[in-house]
Amino acid sequence: MGTEVLIIVTLSLLIWVSPFLARLVRLPTTPVEIILGSLAGGIGLFGAEPNHIFELVAEFGFLYLMFVAGLEVNVRKLLKTDVTILKAGFAYLGILYALSILIAYQLGLSFVFMVIFPLISVGLIATLSKEYGKETPWVKLSITVGILGELISIIVLTLASAGIHYGIGLDFFFKISVLGMFIAAMALVYYLLHLLFWWYPEIRSVMMPYFDTKEQDIRLSMATLFIMLAIMLYLGLELAFGAFIAGVFIATFFSHKEDLEQKISSFGFGFLIPIFFIYVGSSLPFASLEKEGLVIFALIIAAIMIFVRVLAAFAFVRMCGFRNAMLIAFSHAMPLTLLIAVATLAYHAKSIDAFHYEAFVLASIVEVVVAMLSIKLLAKEGSAEECRLEGLSA
Repeated sequence: MGTEVLIIVTLSLLIWVSPFLARLVRLPTTPVEIILGSLAGGIGLFGAEPNHIFELVAEFGFLYLMFVAGLEVNVRKLLKTDVTILKAGFAYLGILYALSILIAYQLGLSFVFMVIFPLISVGLIATLSKEYGKETPWVKLSITVGILGELISIIVLTLASAGIHYGIGLDFFFKISVLGMFIAAMALVYYLLHLLFWWYPEIRSVMMPYFDTKEQDIRLSMATLFIMLAIMLYLGLELAFGAFIAGVFIATFFSHKEDLEQKISSFGFGFLIPIFFIYVGSSLPFASLEKEGLVIFALIIAAIMIFVRVLAAFAFVRMCGFRNAMLIAFSHAMPLTLLIAVATLAYHAKSIDAFHYEAFVLASIVEVVVAMLSIKLLAKEGSAEECRLEGLSA
């Protein structure tokens, strides 16, 4: 009982003070939460043994984070994106994945590295849109391409999960078939609902009223999240993929509720999601930094992940100019959430050992610091170059 009380008090204080410290050191709140979690875990504030309730809440915090990430993806807006932008985006992603696989293969690294190196997450890009403006050309392009990259990353995460759990065999290909049928079913559901809401738009307002005194929007959102998680459990697919799809569903069909994303995000980033990042930090005690070669290996991982994005970003030079292309590259060099998700998955399945897991967590923090500083320097120089984004949806 004493340990649980200590964990509750510690979490409460860390969640509260982390934004203040983040402003003080001029970093996003997420890496600060990881560092604080590491410090707290190192001095024993989370107890000597893993706490089941802490782990459970942290896991749900991650699923909620993926749900919030899905809220960034409005399929209808994405389908209206200009073809030129989509071509450049897919060229960028193709180069990114090809380079990542090639480098991992040449260095003799396992397939886990091939999965992690090209990961993209829009979670921290949202903080850039607040600082530099959502209408800034490079930010708009970064978010649009980032959404495409995250969609691919989530699918890769699901496939990696199946591969890690079942190995490359009949079970793995069965799971791929199930995933393919699920995606096809979701596409059919999207088409049918699109027709339904087009013919009967009042249904949308009934499900989520404009003037809502009973918080029906939150109730429907949470119901969608849990139903999708239940479907994933039944099908044996990655829960994070289901949470992400639930967010996409809400963003696509209920965009008339303009304050909904803010309400859902505020609760998540104010409570559940910080618990996940603090938990991640607690799994990386500062004592582990003394392990021989750990820091060097983490720096190599971070350097490779930044390097492949910088090279791939040359796909945008013709459209945006060199400086804006580099800004996009560095904005995508912070896949902290998905990187930790894949590393955690691989570690629990014993595909990587504790040394590599800790190196990945440390590398994710290094990437955020380097990327944020680089973006500040590049943006401070100003830019006369403008991205040609006439067909890009805001």
